[in-house]
Amino acid sequence: MTARPSALTLSAARALLGVAPGADERELRAAYREAAKRAHPDRPTGDAALFRDVLAAYRLLQQTPVAQTCFPPAVASPPPIADRVFLEIDIATALSGGAEDLTIDGRRLRLKLPAGLREGDKVRVEGVIFEVRLRSQDGALVRGDDLWLTGKVDPRVLAEGGRVEVETVLGPRQAWVSTKAAARGLVRLSGQGLPARAHHRAGELFLRLEPAEAGQEDSPARSLLKRFAAAWAA
Repeated sequence: MTARPSALTLSAARALLGVAPGADERELRAAYREAAKRAHPDRPTGDAALFRDVLAAYRLLQQTPVAQTCFPPAVASPPPIADRVFLEIDIATALSGGAEDLTIDGRRLRLKLPAGLREGDKVRVEGVIFEVRLRSQDGALVRGDDLWLTGKVDPRVLAEGGRVEVETVLGPRQAWVSTKAAARGLVRLSGQGLPARAHHRAGELFLRLEPAEAGQEDSPARSLLKRFAAAWAA
């Protein structure tokens, strides 16, 4: 099976392991171990073909040089730009828009922010230029245009696949989980990342699936079934 790795693209390999393009060796190794553990044929949810794909993806990314960030040459510090400040917003605001109240030089400003703001975007209000910074948040991550969310699901979904409502820090997300996606714990929802804005394209949504712990609430579908059964028995 020496020809198999060459058929795997870099983007597919990264999605299979759930790593960013700039992931270092430590991040790559940790992602590989997690994916390989889930896909190992000895596990009940294992899949030999998927396990081979995980290994091929790891080897491909190991052999691919990590793109180095290019920094501009050092120059003298530019003169300060008047009325320019940084604006830190959360990922939910970047996704759906919102409002921020700020006080600058004694002036109180209310900024109405559009959906789809990215890191480094500029917003101008009353002569003040704000440069956007995204606040880090557990369970949510923005990579360029793409949104990565982690959610808990019923362990049976990770074993069998199916339609599920995934609870995330940014609210529930509906997804159809194939058995292959369930095995690797990653679902890709096209066009559901950060919305298109200006020169930015609509991003993708990547859902990392983790098994819910015992004792957590039932899924919406199971809760509805329980309510129906109780009403029927009454």
